Amino acid sequence: MTLYKHTQIGYLILFVALAVTVFFAWLYWNIPETEPRHIVAALMTVIVFILVSFSTLTVTIDEQFVQIKFGYGIFRKKFLLSEITSAKAVKNHWYYGWGIRIWFWPYMWIYNVSGFDAVEIVMKSGKIYRIGTDVPIELEMALCRVIRS
Repeated sequence: MTLYKHTQIGYLILFVALAVTVFFAWLYWNIPETEPRHIVAALMTVIVFILVSFSTLTVTIDEQFVQIKFGYGIFRKKFLLSEITSAKAVKNHWYYGWGIRIWFWPYMWIYNVSGFDAVEIVMKSGKIYRIGTDVPIELEMALCRVIRS
């Protein structure tokens, strides 16, 4: 049973994917037919596929896990609820970036598609993860409710 589910949309990433698609389409149609157009098409497909795969971040909480999924699910991560010791809403620095990041000071993993709001979860092992969200208080409350029960 799903206790919490929310999807954040990364509008900037979608805009960049659209701009890259337009640029590659223009490039494709302006390459002489004697050149290998299929290389441009393949490169365009891979780049747009990767960009779109980071355009949304869905956070789901059920009885056992917190699950995060980027885009259509190629990049995903599960956290066992029984291993989470705390959850709190935080603000990421602008230089932490978007996507899947590892940060070395303090040592943590960051999963984010847009904005600077996140919820930091600390595991029993001491590992720290930050999950980006546009509703940090809702996610924090949902996590606190399930890890305390």
